Amino acid sequence: MSLLGDIITIVAVSAGAFFFLAGTVGLLRFPDTLTRLHALTKADNLGLGLVVLGLLPQAASLRDGFKLVSIWLLGLLAGATVSQLIARAARQGESAR
Repeated sequence: MSLLGDIITIVAVSAGAFFFLAGTVGLLRFPDTLTRLHALTKADNLGLGLVVLGLLPQAASLRDGFKLVSIWLLGLLAGATVSQLIARAARQGESAR
């Protein structure tokens, strides 16, 4: 079972790292603030979820797994809040021009 857990960890964390990289590329290449924000938040949320999913088989106890899931949920909440604030500021900046 340890070999299967290790394989799941490697695949999921690698896929999560790929999505983090894809979000960064979207941040650098897209033309305006809202499309950059959309690409970054979607890719980062999926990337973090895959990293947590990959680390769950390596968790020593149920408590450690709960901590990982809690970190993922807090990351989702913080990412949604910050992206909403950035989008609102960008929209207000456009209307002020």
